[in-house]
Amino acid sequence: MEAELRTQIPGLDATVADYACGFLKFTAANSYSPDGSEDALSSITALLTSASGDFSSENETAVHNLVEKFLESLTAANGVDGETRQMAGSARRLDQTIHVGSQRNISSTLGLTGGNVDLESANARKVESRVDRKKLEKAERKIRAKQDRKVMKNVEYEASRLLNQPDETQSYEEFFMAVNPLQLGSDAASKSKDIKVDGIDVSISGKRILLDTNLTLAYGRRYGLVGQNGIGKSTLLRALSRREVAIPTHISILHVEQEITGDDTAALQAVLDADVWRKHLLREQEKITKELTELEAERSQMADTAVEAGRLDVQREGLDSTLGDIQSKLAEMESDKAESRAASILAGLGFSAERQQHPTKSFSGGWRMRLALARALFCEPDLLLLDEPSNMLDVPSITFLSNYLQGYPSTVLVVSHDRAFLNEVATDIIHQHSERLDYYKGANFDSFYATKEERRKTAKREYENQMAQRAHLQAFIDKFRYNAAKSSEAQSRIKKLEKMPVLEAPEAEYSVHFKFPDVEKLSPPIIQMSNVSFGYSKDNILLRNVDLDVQLDSRIGIVGPNGAGKTTALKLLIGALQPTSGLISQNPRLRIGFFAQHHVDALDLNMSAVGFMAAKYHGKSDEEYRRHLGAFGITGMTGLQKMELLSGGQKSRVAFACLSLTNPHILVLDEPSNHLDIEAMDALSEALQRFQGGVLMVSHDVTMLQNVCTALWVCDKGTIEHFGGTVNDYKRRITAQANEAGVVQAQ
Repeated sequence: MEAELRTQIPGLDATVADYACGFLKFTAANSYSPDGSEDALSSITALLTSASGDFSSENETAVHNLVEKFLESLTAANGVDGETRQMAGSARRLDQTIHVGSQRNISSTLGLTGGNVDLESANARKVESRVDRKKLEKAERKIRAKQDRKVMKNVEYEASRLLNQPDETQSYEEFFMAVNPLQLGSDAASKSKDIKVDGIDVSISGKRILLDTNLTLAYGRRYGLVGQNGIGKSTLLRALSRREVAIPTHISILHVEQEITGDDTAALQAVLDADVWRKHLLREQEKITKELTELEAERSQMADTAVEAGRLDVQREGLDSTLGDIQSKLAEMESDKAESRAASILAGLGFSAERQQHPTKSFSGGWRMRLALARALFCEPDLLLLDEPSNMLDVPSITFLSNYLQGYPSTVLVVSHDRAFLNEVATDIIHQHSERLDYYKGANFDSFYATKEERRKTAKREYENQMAQRAHLQAFIDKFRYNAAKSSEAQSRIKKLEKMPVLEAPEAEYSVHFKFPDVEKLSPPIIQMSNVSFGYSKDNILLRNVDLDVQLDSRIGIVGPNGAGKTTALKLLIGALQPTSGLISQNPRLRIGFFAQHHVDALDLNMSAVGFMAAKYHGKSDEEYRRHLGAFGITGMTGLQKMELLSGGQKSRVAFACLSLTNPHILVLDEPSNHLDIEAMDALSEALQRFQGGVLMVSHDVTMLQNVCTALWVCDKGTIEHFGGTVNDYKRRITAQANEAGVVQAQ
């Protein structure tokens, strides 16, 4: 069949030809209905026609006849003796064991996944498919349309992908090894780990995220990916993590996106197990060492027969070669230092030595997200993808992560809206907007923002100047085009107008404005905590002797490690929890607006923002609700969409819009900056500065704390105490304490 195919389709890609033959053989051996053969005939005909690049009816008919003839001959042969069916379900034992690892130019993938072999290593040169992807997609659409017209239930055609979406039953190990095939030998180490992919398109649910843009990541650089809420940053990271963008397979990728599944595994062991190939290589090393010992014993006991001795020597040589590759890879991974490195990472993210031995199921969702981050840092992939890592961390942990990433040896791509974090970590900024990526090399966030604004102003100025010049030329042309005396001048201006380059209109300036309602005055005291203590049990007191006073002009920021009781203090203040001892007093007319860290739980995601507000806050028209949402950046039709379709930042804006409808005197905010983009965070900061009531916030965002808060309190070790310095002073104190602890631990 292959020879006939190559005659009919010169230059046919070998992979496509092999696939077509194998598919037809399998269909002939296993299909019990005419529909199955008909589907195979239609699909393979369309595939080969697409691969040929000739969509003429003559060529399609010739390919169809050839495929039909081959399928009929296979089906007939199968019907006579049944050998084909038997061969489809059986495997042939090789006459001699082949040790792939002994072939130095082939990259072997050991054990758990059979198909993840790096084809670039197996060939002396890179062989690219000659199949036109656009034509293949067109052919697939035709096949899908044909099958949709058939009366066949429970059949769904799915277009081919570089890597299938991981299903819910796929384990972490299976997905890790599917995305990151193991590379052994010096061939893998010598390959460049720079990433350059041209002309990528990314879409989700019919919405275009990127169109014909280029992705360029230099190895060892740390990129901050920024852009407004809903632009598709998280979607891009997910596409990269699943290799839907064609990143070479020798570049390992890890994406911190979801919390780990809790079980009885200790936290430290869960981090060690995250490096799947290290664990697998250790098992293979033990297995091969045992096999070599058995071979040596067999070799010493057998008679001196040249044939048998030669066979054993060849087998031993192959095992020795594979073992050498494994040991080199383990040395490259610094496997002997793994446990101490994992413990150090966990300690930096807030896990004490005792908590590192706790089972993962005992941790809350936030702490499991930290474990997921620790696993990624421990694995040290060539491309580390982080999506809003600071959302799950407190200020001490963010400080540790920032310091850790500054010494990270590979490439980092991080989505973050934390300016201070990006200023410390990023060596380059990528701005995602208008379905493209713009690169700002050698820029932290502050320099990027200044450069972007300058570029925008320059582009706007050039566009306006050209529009004015065009209008001036067009006015002259319109006035004198049919004037005999001025016709030559008019023609000259027409040519000049035609030669002028066409400039694109600059993007409209993206801005968000938050607005909280005016507050009527109240006489003090507004709200006061006096000698308050709280514990969920008498033996476990979380907070002791807390004194905190909030007035209408207060701007208080509370910082401290996670688990110290910051959110508990806020819940005590708003009355959601009752103190074990002490007194909390407040003005009887006081209205408190509380923004919860997990505010999404309070939203009905099956409703639109307008519908939700109308159901919960009565008395206004839909137009008034839409206008109110517009004051928080939810404009146009966004307020009428189901909230489950909104980005995290857009949901946060809806929550703030709902909060403002309560007309509060005091705003109590628990991590208000989570998920908001830079512009929304600036808008929130400005609105809080203008707000006439009091503000008490728990936040890890250094910029927001600096812009809004005039008083800083530290919650740690069961107390809440006033801190005399700035947020940066607090970060320096944390770093100094961590360094001292590291010195003591080393001693």
